[in-house]
Amino acid sequence: MGFYGDQVLPRLIDVVLSNREFRKIRRRVAGGLSGEVVEVGFGSGLNVPFYPSEVKRVLAVDPASVGRKLAARRLAESEVPVEFVGLDGEALALESESVDHALVTWTLCTIPAVDTALGELHRVLRVGGELHFAEHGRSPDPPVARWQDRLNPLQRRWAGGCNLNRPIDALVAGAGFEMTALERFYVKGPKALGYMYEGVARKA
Repeated sequence: MGFYGDQVLPRLIDVVLSNREFRKIRRRVAGGLSGEVVEVGFGSGLNVPFYPSEVKRVLAVDPASVGRKLAARRLAESEVPVEFVGLDGEALALESESVDHALVTWTLCTIPAVDTALGELHRVLRVGGELHFAEHGRSPDPPVARWQDRLNPLQRRWAGGCNLNRPIDALVAGAGFEMTALERFYVKGPKALGYMYEGVARKA
């Protein structure tokens, strides 16, 4: 991953994605989680304060080791146990149909083989289990989408492989999930960077 990706970028993300607007989104997306939860893209634990008390355990996956250090205080203050179970969302070291819920926030934009990662989440979820997600991605507005395509190579270089233009809803549906709730909107800031997908999808 390199020094920048492993040491610097997680700290930048910890700051950028911890403002009031993103905290509200995290709280909404974590709502309804319960039982055993796998979180791919755990990062610095920004979702930890919003885990409902119904969550028995979170199985965390993230490639950046510095994230665990940044998460230490949040983990110490949480009553929900977190177990780190791997580095790679494309190959989850979990049994099939072994978890009740999955959580991903601002992660699907970066995973290289995102279809594979979503397939893994589908595999490890129990039938009827839910994927809760909040992601940025491709805007339906053609002028914004064109800017996203233009800026994407630059975005990938400075943001650790992050893509601006992935159609998150189509990717989730393509992995076999049934969408049960979906909101799409812009957050404050440049539209090319801020088109959001927030939703819940079920393993039928």
